[in-house]
Amino acid sequence: MTENYIDSKTFRGKDYTLNEFLKGEYDNCTFINCNFSNLYFSNSEFIECEFEDCNFSNSNVKNTSFKDIKFNTCKLVGLNFSECNPFLLNFSFNNCQLNLASFYQLNLKNTTFSNCNLQETDFAETELLNAVFENCDLNKAIFDNTDLQKTDFRTSYNYSINPEINNIKYAKFSLNGIAGLLEKYNLTIEQ
Repeated sequence: MTENYIDSKTFRGKDYTLNEFLKGEYDNCTFINCNFSNLYFSNSEFIECEFEDCNFSNSNVKNTSFKDIKFNTCKLVGLNFSECNPFLLNFSFNNCQLNLASFYQLNLKNTTFSNCNLQETDFAETELLNAVFENCDLNKAIFDNTDLQKTDFRTSYNYSINPEINNIKYAKFSLNGIAGLLEKYNLTIEQ
């Protein structure tokens, strides 16, 4: 991919909007409180890395590889993950801001979103088989021709999923969340 190889290093408090980001392959690295906002870091590769309290808002991740990545308390607003390198793509999100992000047509089997803000996030044509949305706000998130088989939505809220255009076979929902499956029918549901 590139000639720069960085292994098992911790980066703390770096503002890459002011400093040049070294494109390369990062293996088993940790990034804490780093600012990547509006950064163009295409063709970089991250393997078994962890990002904590980092800001990626409006960054360009075209052809970037994310392999076994953990995002914790990160701001990823407007990120177009659909432009990432899909080969071995694997990540999890905990306490992250993912509003207006796009996962269009990605394979996100077994992905976990925990305590995340996913408002207006695009999951159109995404494969989310066995994914978990734990306590996530999915207000105006887009599910269109999405594979949601065995996906767990039991603790999430504000979603609107049309069962006629999405595969929801064996998906898990709470009784309180059923209204999100019936929204297109304009029903009044009372307790």
